[in-house]
Amino acid sequence: MTEQGPGSSPTLRDVATEAGVSAATASRALNGSTRNVSAEKLALVLRAAEKLGYAPNLSAQATARGSTKTVALIVHDIADPYFSSIAAGAIEGAEAAGLTVTMAVTDRSPDRELEIVSTLRGHRPHAIILAGSRIGDEQDALVGELRAYEAAGGRVAVVSQPGLPYGTVTVDNRRGAEELATALVAYGYRRFAVLRGPDALRTSRDRAEGFVASLSRAGIEVAGRFVVKTDFTEDGGHAAMTGLLDRGLDGVELVFAVNDVMAIGAMRALRDAGLVPGRDLAVAGFDDISAATDVDPALTTVGVPMRAMGLRAIDLALSGRDRSEVVWLPTTVVLRTSTPRRRGEP
Repeated sequence: MTEQGPGSSPTLRDVATEAGVSAATASRALNGSTRNVSAEKLALVLRAAEKLGYAPNLSAQATARGSTKTVALIVHDIADPYFSSIAAGAIEGAEAAGLTVTMAVTDRSPDRELEIVSTLRGHRPHAIILAGSRIGDEQDALVGELRAYEAAGGRVAVVSQPGLPYGTVTVDNRRGAEELATALVAYGYRRFAVLRGPDALRTSRDRAEGFVASLSRAGIEVAGRFVVKTDFTEDGGHAAMTGLLDRGLDGVELVFAVNDVMAIGAMRALRDAGLVPGRDLAVAGFDDISAATDVDPALTTVGVPMRAMGLRAIDLALSGRDRSEVVWLPTTVVLRTSTPRRRGEP
């Protein structure tokens, strides 16, 4: 029987002594290895660990096995429902694989993202998932850090645009915006404004350019003063819409924001100005976050399967398949009451 001093923490050797096995056997049993560990000895070790209240040293396990039983999910902004939905899918997939998800937030800073990946290398998570639009075109430093992490046994997957040399889950943002524009023209809209994020944010760029290009093919041009750059947030949408109202809409019938949170911010700005979204000015977004049906009027948008993206990213990271694989998931135009049909349209 193992005796411990008051306040002392049980050690691996204590567990081994209690179970009547060697320290090496106890270590293999507790680390999940079945090599040279019989079912009988495994049961003895687990009972001893439970009796003594032994907590394995995760750092030591990581060194021995090459990784901890965690998946590190790196997102731009966990307060954004887009990323929280992706996180929900990733957590579901990780738990099914017996892993735990930890999260880190970049605040849309490439430097912060690089710093996080560098730090995570020392913690040795089983996998790293990068979720969020690629920002800028310079990715060499990030790829270098990820390759060093892979060399130590880690796995990587990406939820973003294709471009990084890792398994990627993505949607065609440009095509989704094009299809939305086509549907809105069919509803009778002819005069548009666009609220977009910074140029460096590829998601914003693809959505804004796809929307405008589709309108152009329909013979509709969006004047430069009605394409407004702002923050990729609800407050950014509010500020951009307020600015448009101050300058005058000059007959604009519909405002498209490149994500739903910006669109919701724009709707708030309309109400602040005494206007009614959907009646005085139509509004559309992109993503189909849960709040899109909570606002009044319900928001027209492009549905993105965010939870499925998180699930598929976990599958890519853990499957060991070709790391250059790109998984394309579909988007869907969702027309709601924030963009009613124009009078006279069928």
